[in-house]
Amino acid sequence: MHKSTSATKVILIGGSSHAGKSTLTQSLAAKLGWNYLSTDKLARHPGKPWIQINKKFIPEHVIEHYKNLSVEELFLDVISHYQKNVLPQVENIVRSEEHLIIEGSALYPELVKNLVCENRVKAIWLTGSDRLFQKRIYKESNFDNVGDEERYLIQKFLQRTLLYNQRMMESLEELGFISFPFISV
Repeated sequence: MHKSTSATKVILIGGSSHAGKSTLTQSLAAKLGWNYLSTDKLARHPGKPWIQINKKFIPEHVIEHYKNLSVEELFLDVISHYQKNVLPQVENIVRSEEHLIIEGSALYPELVKNLVCENRVKAIWLTGSDRLFQKRIYKESNFDNVGDEERYLIQKFLQRTLLYNQRMMESLEELGFISFPFISV
């Protein structure tokens, strides 16, 4: 194991949806020989407002969620979900595991700042440009081939993603944490 990671027991990789967290986590875990976990496996929020692989429709609760909440409310709702439903599980895992990389949007800087300050826990956050997030979300959602209602929902998801990224970067700067921009090759 590399000297820089030998004293580290857990690595947290945070960032907004579609920032490249899963790709980086899987690659780093393979290189280090560590296990990895996505916070998405711990507790799901309403999810992405487009038809997922192996599904034939967008669940009604997901449609209602994105239709009825403003972008600010969507952001606050997901942060509240992370704080109540995901963070307690992450705290328990971090305190009991070693050689683990945890990735997810739920690793919002303000929520995990105390974990990062604990001995042997390191963290980074991935960021990206608005254009990058739009490109990645439009591609995954098949934006160009869906109807107006689906486009509206996807746009709300994109706006929430951009707001999350902006607020996350502000929080990182305030806390003095490290972020890395996603660079598309």
